[in-house]
Amino acid sequence: MRPPGSPVGLHRVVAPVGVLPQAAERLDASPELWPGEVRIRVERLNLDAASFRQLSDKHGDAVRAEVLAIIEARGKMHNPVTGSGGMLVGVVDEVTPESPLGLKPGDRVATLVSLTLTPLRITDGLARWDGRSEQVPAEGHAILFARSIAAVLPDDLPVPLALSVMDVCGAPALTQRVVTPGSVVAVIGAAGKSGSLSLAAARRAGAARLIGVVPHAREAETLTAAGLADEVVIADARDPVALAAAVSQAGGPADVTVVCVDVPGCEHGSILATRDGGTVIFFSMATSFSAAALGAEGLAADVTMLVGNGYAPGHADLALDLLRSEPGVRGLFEGRLA
Repeated sequence: MRPPGSPVGLHRVVAPVGVLPQAAERLDASPELWPGEVRIRVERLNLDAASFRQLSDKHGDAVRAEVLAIIEARGKMHNPVTGSGGMLVGVVDEVTPESPLGLKPGDRVATLVSLTLTPLRITDGLARWDGRSEQVPAEGHAILFARSIAAVLPDDLPVPLALSVMDVCGAPALTQRVVTPGSVVAVIGAAGKSGSLSLAAARRAGAARLIGVVPHAREAETLTAAGLADEVVIADARDPVALAAAVSQAGGPADVTVVCVDVPGCEHGSILATRDGGTVIFFSMATSFSAAALGAEGLAADVTMLVGNGYAPGHADLALDLLRSEPGVRGLFEGRLA
């Protein structure tokens, strides 16, 4: 019998030895379990938005081959350009007695930890994926550690819909925690998954004015129809002056600005759109945190900047409740899947 594994997965790190799995260049994705581990039979991957955009833009029709190459080389889905991965849905295949996760064989679960630290092996060549969607039908296996997080999927929602929600469930949880009653809240990328959930969470937290920022007219029409924002504005989040002006004209500057876009270069605009003493929450994996820090310094902006880490207690339940209770949120999610 193998000796006990590390609760955080150090025993799965192949190189460089001594770092945590997320920072590793390569993980051991073999199916044999160490005490404390769980093996998942993979059904579907969900690539995070920033990673999928970068891979699609660079590799086009060859994106499937590139994703396979990354997983094969690294033993995990860890985009070397964006540094991000995503999460997955699958069925629990085997649970060691030492696992504290409370899972049992046959449970259909979503992993709530990043694919960048999850040992993963794909066995079907992603043959059923057309490369045009963040959601990737797949066969293979993944390994969860004792400190991993997974949630059993609800029976009342289709798997692709539940997966889409759980992929971004950290965003509404932190937004609800930060927003105070009477706040002006601006959400950049408001028609997307994390953006729409953040608007709904901000409303629930008592925000007095919600400003949804989108890049073009089509998304503005969609978000307006959803009824989630008090004001919908069109602005290029990469143009700091234009973004700040658009938010100001809509009732800003914001007390809280939530950044949910999947393109780089939005740091300075989000800072300019936020009042002194306000808070900027960065949920996008395309964010340059050095650009954010140095930009705030250069602008003499007295703002608190938070990194959305994807986890908060109860985050999956909150996100699913917002989906069920807010028709506008559900409509946006179902529209993206369609």
